[in-house]
Amino acid sequence: MSLTSDSPLQVAQSASLSARILATLSSQARNDALKAIHAALSGAKSEILAANARDMEAAAKSAENGELSLSVLKRLDLGRKGKWEDMLRGILDVRGLEDPVGKISLRTRLDTGLDLERVSCPIGTLLIIFEARPEVIANIASLAVKSGNAAILKGGKESTESFIAISTVISKALESTQVPNASIQLLTSRSSIPDLLSLDKLIDLVIPRGSNELVRYIKHNTRIPVLGHADGLCSIYIHETADPEIAKRVLQDAKTGYPAACNAVETLLVDEAALGTVLPVVAESLMSSGVSLRCDAQSKSRLAASLPRNLSMLLQDATDKDYETEFLDLILAVKSIPTKPDMPGIEAAIEHINRHSSHHTDAIIAKDRDVAERFMKGIDSAGVFWNTSTRMSDGMRFGFGTEVGISTNKIHARGPVGLEGLMTYKYLLRGEGQTAREYGEGGKAWKHERLPL
Repeated sequence: MSLTSDSPLQVAQSASLSARILATLSSQARNDALKAIHAALSGAKSEILAANARDMEAAAKSAENGELSLSVLKRLDLGRKGKWEDMLRGILDVRGLEDPVGKISLRTRLDTGLDLERVSCPIGTLLIIFEARPEVIANIASLAVKSGNAAILKGGKESTESFIAISTVISKALESTQVPNASIQLLTSRSSIPDLLSLDKLIDLVIPRGSNELVRYIKHNTRIPVLGHADGLCSIYIHETADPEIAKRVLQDAKTGYPAACNAVETLLVDEAALGTVLPVVAESLMSSGVSLRCDAQSKSRLAASLPRNLSMLLQDATDKDYETEFLDLILAVKSIPTKPDMPGIEAAIEHINRHSSHHTDAIIAKDRDVAERFMKGIDSAGVFWNTSTRMSDGMRFGFGTEVGISTNKIHARGPVGLEGLMTYKYLLRGEGQTAREYGEGGKAWKHERLPL
């Protein structure tokens, strides 16, 4: 990894050349590089966390002045419980995964002596633009090296000290490996993003990680394919058959575990039949943990009649905009779901989520398997869960080692994007001098015989 102030064109050119070398390295060589990165970061914990503390101090002042959101401040904190350990564990988890390069997914004998194979290969050069999250450097470096891709990283100014510290350590670690240093580069210049986004002949994929504004800006200003999501507007639907204790436990995790995460729940939909049974249990638990509930008229009325007065007084009125807002805070929009003769509650919930959600991750709490399966088939999101938290939508929790982000795209990669999402494929055809004109009407017939993998 190199910390560079070169021009965007120079950076992209060197990354593209390095990608070709990286793609040809053995699995052992790439795994050795990951082992070196892990060891180096482990040994540099104190100086990296000290650098992160300096970033946190500056960011806290910006937050006090209203120049930085609290959600960004939380994402910046590498010293938050478990975050450093998760970052390091992710590197080893990725190292332990099966090599994604060179996997054969199709073999066909077109004719005698003419065999076709479809083989996985790296995408090429990735551009990752991110804000605040210092652990992204380690995540991306490990996934890029393992998958054989080069990566150009451009971080936000909030994490400058952390980025420099981490990239310096990784750069020194790679010097003792076969991985070219230029295969992972961290840009320091602030004005480079527009130029990078114009280099569609050298950069193969852009992965933005940050605010809605950042993601939308990138999508609107490049011809390079973009993998990512602009919002994490996740919903949970409580069906009338929901177990109150399961609902309480799942909502606690989904809302209070890490409110600033893109997989935290933002909207709670509740069956009319569950307003007086399940919802009060969930609401009291959430409000006791400091969550503000913004309710529609029906859910607010039922909660006001069942909650202790000290909590019912805190209930707020929801607006239409609340059901399309990613709060990234201890705020939850609550909406009742009526059952009508022409539309059962489950259908109304599906319709609401498909219309208002960001297609990231949505969940249902229910005992009824048929209802749950209808929900899982009907919701058009990257992740659809039953009786578990939306916070489960995560590359490490899925067994991907770590992730470059979560995609709401419908093509190439969807959901938490790990190694598989950083691969493409190519066709290899091995022949013995055959030509296309030999086949067809009046010529030789194709065999098209499927061969075992």
